[in-house]
Formats: sequence, C-alpha cells, structure tokens
Amino acid sequence: MKTKIVNTVIIAVTFLFFACGESTDVVESGTYLGTIQEVESSKTEIYVETEDNQTLELYFTDQTELTQNGNEVDFSVLQEGMRVEVEVKREGKRLDPISVKVLE
Repeated sequence: MKTKIVNTVIIAVTFLFFACGESTDVVESGTYLGTIQEVESSKTEIYVETEDNQTLELYFTDQTELTQNGNEVDFSVLQEGMRVEVEVKREGKRLDPISVKVLE
C-alpha cells in the first residue's frame, strides 16, 4: 500500500513538472523578429515566438533597452500578441536581451 502511494505521488509530481514547464530555445546571439506569447510583469520577463517557431525566454535587466517608435518605453506597455524585434546575447544557456523594439 505504501509503495502504491509513493508511486502515485511520484507520477503526479512528474506530470505537474512537465505540464507547467515552458519549452524554450537557446539561440545564437543576434537579432530576431517575433511575437510576444507571454508577459510576466512580476519577473520583467517575456516569451517571444520567433518567425522560425522558436520560443525565447527573455528576462529584462537594467541594461535592456525597450523602445517603441524610437522612444524609450516602460516594460508595462508590453502585451501578448505584440510584434517585436529582439537583440539577444547568448550567455551559456541563457539569453540576455540587449534591446527589444515594439514594432506596432
């Protein structure tokens, strides 16, 4: 009985881990066009789906430049569905956003 309960808990935890996890890609440093799929304001983080169907997870830093129509804007303007151009620098398995331009 105890083994059955332990197995059930392990299966449930494994399922939750995979069901809740975001599948993201690590790309080379460069500039990419895409669409914002998710905005996590509390983490100043966005997920961008690129034109070649890769998902980029981008945590903004104090150095990330965010612009719209050539003007610097606040993170709060970002919304799901917005088209953006992102310049990223690859640091190991992490992508640091250098700049994000809102194209709308």
